[in-house]
Amino acid sequence: MNPTTAQELKLDELVLDRGGKRVLHGVSLSVRRGEITALVGPNGAGKSSTVMALAGLLPRIAGQTLLDGVPLAAVRAEQVRAAGIAVVPEGHRVLGDLSVRDNLLAAATALPGARLPAAVEQVLGIFPELIPKLALPGRALSGGQKQMVCVAQALIVQPRFLIVDELSLGLAPMVVKRLVAVLQQVVAQGAGVLLIEQFTTVALAVAQQAFVLERGRVAYAGTAAELQERPDILHGSYLAAG
Repeated sequence: MNPTTAQELKLDELVLDRGGKRVLHGVSLSVRRGEITALVGPNGAGKSSTVMALAGLLPRIAGQTLLDGVPLAAVRAEQVRAAGIAVVPEGHRVLGDLSVRDNLLAAATALPGARLPAAVEQVLGIFPELIPKLALPGRALSGGQKQMVCVAQALIVQPRFLIVDELSLGLAPMVVKRLVAVLQQVVAQGAGVLLIEQFTTVALAVAQQAFVLERGRVAYAGTAAELQERPDILHGSYLAAG
């Protein structure tokens, strides 16, 4: 990843409504470069709403995003991406009618044309499994291969921060292990990763920092190691969602 002066991505006091209902109540969290930060919690806690707000896909009632302490002046999706924040959305979403190669190129439209070949080569170096699949349409891929394409699409622009929503959902353990290794590689190269998971085992095993969402509020903010040692916190959050 390219070096940058932005060392921290911070969400400050985010308030968000969806469908006329308040779903986030002053959510604050931070992601440091060179670390994985876990955002965990039960279904309906507000995790995906947080991701969509960070990605510039949902309007906010209040709150701001800051890069190294400097507020983003605007938070539309293309501006968020241009600032160095890339998102892997939930659901292994690829463009089914386009080839794998064209899926990668479609994600790199912001790059100068001269950089495209090197950018594609770089992500194929991360996911060599995709090389034999380049001419196949996205719909022909397995779930794990689609998720690899989604991660590659996010990484092709060399983001400062990578937000991954439900990395492991519906995937075999070996595929999850492969993808987690990629996230660790990305972090080792200096990026920051926000890993959102309903199932906590994978996220807390690799994260340094952790946040727990409970009904649109932060119920825990601290180290992942401490959270692993405090199962009562997670248990209480998941019970509260019932």
